[in-house]
Amino acid sequence: MAQRLGLNRGTVRRWRDRFVEDRCDGLLDEPRPGRPRTIDDDKIKDLITSTLETTPKNATHWSTRSMAEHLDISQSTVSRVWRAFGLAPHKQDSWKLSKDPLFTEKVRDVVGLYMNPPERALVLCVDEKTQIQALDRTQPIFPMLPTTPQRASHDYVRNGTSSLYASLDIASGKVIG
Repeated sequence: MAQRLGLNRGTVRRWRDRFVEDRCDGLLDEPRPGRPRTIDDDKIKDLITSTLETTPKNATHWSTRSMAEHLDISQSTVSRVWRAFGLAPHKQDSWKLSKDPLFTEKVRDVVGLYMNPPERALVLCVDEKTQIQALDRTQPIFPMLPTTPQRASHDYVRNGTSSLYASLDIASGKVIG
């Protein structure tokens, strides 16, 4: 029987002896060693539901500390359950599909400058803007699921901008706006 099931002979012998002694009840899983669980299935369900379907009032996503405080459980319990179910509220994937027909060639040129710059050349990248932009995403955000982070498109609909200029007085630490 052990060979047919691909099991150790001792395992089959133990199951057979337990069956002879207690019949079908002898085949039930016995308690495992270690500390017994202190959190029940309903609390785990609440944890998973809260993680997937809600956000905290003062943040964009749950942290282990904020969720633990919210549900009155330990931070390590939140961490263990999230790890077991593949939940990562702090992660978000984004994507952008370029419609530029020369995109691949342009990427090769730019990446090539960084990977193998010409001798005595300086490669700079500037992508900072002074505007505060009113943005909406062009596609809906896909929610976080077990083993899959929240996903959002990279494109935005721009609803106007407002420029902000400020400087810092180093001597006093005061912001001049």
